Amino acid sequence: MDLGLAGRRALVTGAGKGIGRSTALALHAAGARVVAVSRTQADLDSLVHECPGIEPVCVDLGDWEATERALGGVGPVDLLVNNAAVAVLQPFLEVTKEACDRSFDVNLRAVIQVSQIVARGLVARGTPGAIVHVSSQASQRALTNHTVYCSTKGAIDMLTKVMALELGPHKIRVNAVNPTVVMTPMGQVNWSDPQKAKAMLDRIPLGQFAEVEHVVDSILFLLSDRSGMTTGSTLPVDGGFLAA
Repeated sequence: MDLGLAGRRALVTGAGKGIGRSTALALHAAGARVVAVSRTQADLDSLVHECPGIEPVCVDLGDWEATERALGGVGPVDLLVNNAAVAVLQPFLEVTKEACDRSFDVNLRAVIQVSQIVARGLVARGTPGAIVHVSSQASQRALTNHTVYCSTKGAIDMLTKVMALELGPHKIRVNAVNPTVVMTPMGQVNWSDPQKAKAMLDRIPLGQFAEVEHVVDSILFLLSDRSGMTTGSTLPVDGGFLAA
């Protein structure tokens, strides 16, 4: 299926690994011109080696001033995927200021900042666009030791709706995808314990974790004109977890 992404310029954050990397590669394969953002230069180097047409930008999105310097002059962007995030897991009674600051800086504040940069450019050009935030099932269900992470993702879901409301008149659509556990290399490590995995799988009607492609395909659909009347939505990619 042709999603009509060819020739459009897309920016993907957290593009060095996992969902972000696969999204950047899929967008490039669909004919988009891709700007890949990561804080890890080695990951960007390997990505560009794998796919030489991708434009790398190395910056820590938790640093507001550095992000402004790195992306303020990035040029016209039609499509944005806010994927970069951190997960600092602590019991509620042990949550630290450092965990709060780092998590909200990257998971929420950076999403606002990068979205502002892209949306201001779209409005100035009078061009329609699409933004997709990578949220989580943890935005809508409490998970033990995920106080800060759940809170940041809950904030992303509401940010999605407010952005959709305010940017809709400019023909900029804003949606989120809300995956369950995804079998990225990190996901495979974190959920390799059969007992831990079973506890989560028992809550998923389809009885399996998501593959990276499940999430990437949903992102590409929401970026494309195939979802031209969809904005302000939070799309579960969770095998029915949120329905159970």
